[in-house]
Amino acid sequence: METERTKKEVRKMETKLLREVTVKIRLERIDTQEEIMVEALLDSGATRLVMSSEFARKQGFKLKKLERLMNVRNVDGSLNKKGSIENTVKVNIYYQGHRERTEIDVIGEQK
Repeated sequence: METERTKKEVRKMETKLLREVTVKIRLERIDTQEEIMVEALLDSGATRLVMSSEFARKQGFKLKKLERLMNVRNVDGSLNKKGSIENTVKVNIYYQGHRERTEIDVIGEQK
């Protein structure tokens, strides 16, 4: 149940001037070693790395099905309209000479 304080905090966050910080990174698909340059949001407030299902599909990423769906919640606690996370993709991320192998959650309807 939302308290009046929670509602005020959400309204405060909504009225703040948002500044986006993006960086150019290379993503490498593990299966093909193909690389793409992308602009990534540096700090979205998300607790994990995410990409849209549309982007993953267009770029040809190989999706790995999760054993259990992960619900996605917005900052106000409501469920995200894009739906649950059903898949991840394995990638290498390159930035300024650093390489990190990781999994990125894929959010949005899977077709």
